[in-house]
Amino acid sequence: MEKTVTSMPIKKTLTDYLRLWFKWFLDPVGGFFNKLGITPNAMTILGLLGNAVGAYYLSRGEMLTGGIFVLLMTPIDALDGTMARLRGESGDFGAFVDSVTDRYSELIIYGGLLSYFLSQGETLGGLLVFGAAAGSVLVSYVKARAESLGYDAKIGLLTRVERYLVLAPSLVFRQPLIGLAIIAVFANITALQRIWHVRAQAHAKMKTIVPGARDGKQEM
Repeated sequence: MEKTVTSMPIKKTLTDYLRLWFKWFLDPVGGFFNKLGITPNAMTILGLLGNAVGAYYLSRGEMLTGGIFVLLMTPIDALDGTMARLRGESGDFGAFVDSVTDRYSELIIYGGLLSYFLSQGETLGGLLVFGAAAGSVLVSYVKARAESLGYDAKIGLLTRVERYLVLAPSLVFRQPLIGLAIIAVFANITALQRIWHVRAQAHAKMKTIVPGARDGKQEM
């Protein structure tokens, strides 16, 4: 008989904890926006547009203004999910739209910074933007790819919320290089952590498969 695969315990991320800690605030605010007739998807798009405005200011070198926009748009990521839950409309498509929009928002912000550094001829800044963007995309991709194969990858030092908590203050205090350097290093480390975590799950799964299963010959 085939053995049952024992799944590894799923760890909570900082995002999960923040949603629990601030539920007392998110639920009333989300309920208020629901009463105004604003849909969760509209709130998601609002966050994207707000980050696009922030990116515009960043491209002009106005780090404080751009950073404030990025900082203000960060809670929107939690509000749209809260609103969907309160409306009883939580679903796969809403989560899909939210995830895709999050990636666009992040890349638009990096695009604004890249535009600024290129206009100033700052090679280091451009390289750090590339490193931060690559790490951020890989963190998301590894998780999505792992989950498509039935594995969990919700771990790591720098998930999306942590990246915003690093980037937004560094922009407000006009120290974008510091924030980008931290993200460039630790986002890529997070991607490697997730790869290693999936590897451990895959190895654990292989140990539970009966001899011959790898070759398509399963014992009866």
